[in-house]
Amino acid sequence: MSILGRIGSGCYRHRWITVLVWVAGVAALITLWTRFGAAAQDDFTGSDPGQAVLNQHFARQSGDTLTLAIRSQAKITDPAVRDQVTAALQPFQKAPHVTGVADPYTTPGHLARDGHIAYATIQFDVQGADIPASEATALIHDATAASKDGVTFSLGGDVVDQAETPYGGASNGIGVGAAAIVLLIAFGSLLAMGLPIATALMGIGSGLALIALLGHVFPAPSFSGVVSALIGLGVGVDYALFIVTRFRTELQAGKQPGDAIITAMGTAGRSVLTAGTTVVIGMLGLLVLRQALLNGVAIAAATTVAMTVLASLTLLPALLGFTGTRLARPSRLNTFLGGRVFGRRGASGKAGATRRDGGTGAGRLPRSAGNVHVAERWAGVIQRHRVLAALASAAFILVVAAPALFMKLSMPDESAQARGTMGYASYATMAQGFGPGFDAPLIVAATVRPADGPRLDARKLDALRRAIESTPGIAAVTPTVTSRDGQAAMIIAYPATGAQDAATNALVNRINDTVLPRFEKAGPGLTAYLTGPNAGNVAFANLMGSRLPWLIGVVVVLSMALLLTVFRSVVIAVKAALMNLLSVCAAYGVLVAVTQWGWLGHAFGFGEKMPVTTWVPVFLFVILFGLSMDYEVFLLSRIREEYDRLGDNSAAVGRGLAATARVITAAAAIMVVVFLSFDLTPDVSVKQIGLGLAAAVLVDATVVRLVLVPAVMELLGRANWWLPSWLARLLPAASGAGPAGTLAPELAEVP
Repeated sequence: MSILGRIGSGCYRHRWITVLVWVAGVAALITLWTRFGAAAQDDFTGSDPGQAVLNQHFARQSGDTLTLAIRSQAKITDPAVRDQVTAALQPFQKAPHVTGVADPYTTPGHLARDGHIAYATIQFDVQGADIPASEATALIHDATAASKDGVTFSLGGDVVDQAETPYGGASNGIGVGAAAIVLLIAFGSLLAMGLPIATALMGIGSGLALIALLGHVFPAPSFSGVVSALIGLGVGVDYALFIVTRFRTELQAGKQPGDAIITAMGTAGRSVLTAGTTVVIGMLGLLVLRQALLNGVAIAAATTVAMTVLASLTLLPALLGFTGTRLARPSRLNTFLGGRVFGRRGASGKAGATRRDGGTGAGRLPRSAGNVHVAERWAGVIQRHRVLAALASAAFILVVAAPALFMKLSMPDESAQARGTMGYASYATMAQGFGPGFDAPLIVAATVRPADGPRLDARKLDALRRAIESTPGIAAVTPTVTSRDGQAAMIIAYPATGAQDAATNALVNRINDTVLPRFEKAGPGLTAYLTGPNAGNVAFANLMGSRLPWLIGVVVVLSMALLLTVFRSVVIAVKAALMNLLSVCAAYGVLVAVTQWGWLGHAFGFGEKMPVTTWVPVFLFVILFGLSMDYEVFLLSRIREEYDRLGDNSAAVGRGLAATARVITAAAAIMVVVFLSFDLTPDVSVKQIGLGLAAAVLVDATVVRLVLVPAVMELLGRANWWLPSWLARLLPAASGAGPAGTLAPELAEVP
């Protein structure tokens, strides 16, 4: 008996204790979460010396800012409009944490040339993460209440965006409901439907509680909770589905529940452990980037997935112990529908099981007239037309992935906010009055070097301002502001292009790499830094680009090593990595086509065309490379099981595909509907994650796993299982039920 078989058998026999331990443990973790959970952090810029200068010398200006955009039908300088604007600013001046409000009539540059648009700047003494949502909502209400008599006030800024587009919402509940419907259709049983969902929810609950507690050590951004929950729901239901399906198959084959648990855990349970480990490896690959908040995302998602795996391997066997043999009975829904749910015959009770008779050298499954499972027919088609299937499926994936060559990356600004929000209204007003670059201010923080005296030289500051102002792509530069101690200065430059324009990214890199170093070299005594949210976003994008190859290499190599150990085949490990990369590229292609090009954008909740969020491709890669292994491992485990038993590659491929097609289809449907529920959230970055995950899973579970993989394996023949003898001696010996558990020594290396 395998280790997983013993664990499953122990949880099955001591089911009451197992369930009570899980319930008590989850309740304790949630209690600790509510009392000691860490707050989210959303600063992706990391360590920033320029921000440190602002924090030290401009404490009152180092907090967050909001922009109050003012649009008037009459001239903005009209006395009646001026009185209305002045009165409207008073609630903002009295708001908590506000250190000042810049009056548009007394602050240079705050009146647009057309005479109908102006703005006021609201300065806080704390960062946006420390401003309560209730305060932001109150400020939005003040702006709405002041809008009347032809004058409109629109408040914009990160705090407003967060208040108007909070993370989470109804997506989690809708994802659970959609998964329940798919499971009900797949199993035709309320009992079989409830077990995977209950298992997944217990794993997610414990995972989210641990995320909040670990947040004190690994701070995570706001979106990490909702993304981790939905990923945990998708994989948790899938993992439980794999085990329940195998358990049900063994019951229908005549085994007693205790024996069925041992077999299910030794086969499907091993697949779940392998797939879950691969997902965790993929998520922890983000640690290679050495970026604090992405480290938090990696820990959060990996923790949730690990807890869902633990629930599937311990809690689920205990819950199955309460079902006895009821899962083997024909379902009423399936009987009502005439036994046609996923091709099953309700009367026999065994139609879902793999056919064990026959088997030919060609690997095509024997057919009995009038009772051939659709998956068996599909397996036969793929095996007969393996070259055409491989070429057609590969060509389809490459076409879908082609738009990825034109991907543009940028952090979302208020231009990506939903139409009808105050944040977008503020952006549109300011862009019309002051140009698109107003939404992408670049802050230059300058400080005196200790060896050059206690105060800044005014002439050097003027030279710095002129150097910034003369840089191509700069539309305007504010007057220099010097700190009270005279040791630091601040200059704000506005690009001629918007935050999502590639020219703005190039401008930031030019100032950092050329303008500031040249100035410091020509005029010693002054150290200048380019800082602020937009400069930080560009620096973050540069960091992603420089470290992405390391991330890809680490994740791919570790995943291949895991598969090599589990399946004891070099070809299988390499093929799996290539197939997973194809699925990731397909996701990128769909993401670009929908978000950048606008194809079906409105159908997926994207009101306007926009670039892909900078961190989304990295995040998608680590998630998808792991998730793709779910179906790869489950399919290959069954193929390997048949190959170990028969020693015939063609028969093993055909029977493995026929045995897993239904459950892979159901599992993929669950993940697709769960990930598409991301699009119900208002945040565009979370929408992009959901769209990319859903597209990748759909392509991976259909075109890749049901067409390309079996076709390629049919073409490779016995070479699929090639393992050099020297490498076989280095790898851990396989034992027990499951992949490579019964491989004869003479099959370890193909001559």
